[in-house]
Amino acid sequence: MKPRHKRIALILGGLAILALAATLVLNAFQSNLVFFFSPTQVAAGEAPKGKSFRIGGMVKEGSLQRQADGVTLRFVVTDTEKDMTVSYKGILPDLFQEGKGVVAQGRLGDDGLFAASEVLAKHDENYLPPEAAKAVGDAHQRAAANKAALEASAKTVKQ
Repeated sequence: MKPRHKRIALILGGLAILALAATLVLNAFQSNLVFFFSPTQVAAGEAPKGKSFRIGGMVKEGSLQRQADGVTLRFVVTDTEKDMTVSYKGILPDLFQEGKGVVAQGRLGDDGLFAASEVLAKHDENYLPPEAAKAVGDAHQRAAANKAALEASAKTVKQ
């Protein structure tokens, strides 16, 4: 084999190995990619069906229910516009509380129940995960806009 053919074979072999490595890395990246959705986005059907994703917001006051086995819990996550019921089997973080920020990772069931595999809580009293804070802020803005529109239409009706 000529030196020129050896070089071409080495280059082609290197490109094949590089392509294989890139394929493996991209496949691993895609399988571990987890997106965040607010309860409003989930209710609108934007969340993926059958895939793991994160949902976040505030734990609704009075919504925490412990099942008879002592390990299974249900609670409601809200962004003040929509609510989402979450089921979790395991030990909650020490900082998990009603009325505080939470992010849960899991899958949405056919019955609309979010089955969480992991629950993340805030780490100090002022912390709310950035995605959850944005979702709550967006919901507040929509609620304020809806209230202003209702007040404007009520004034128009009175006149």
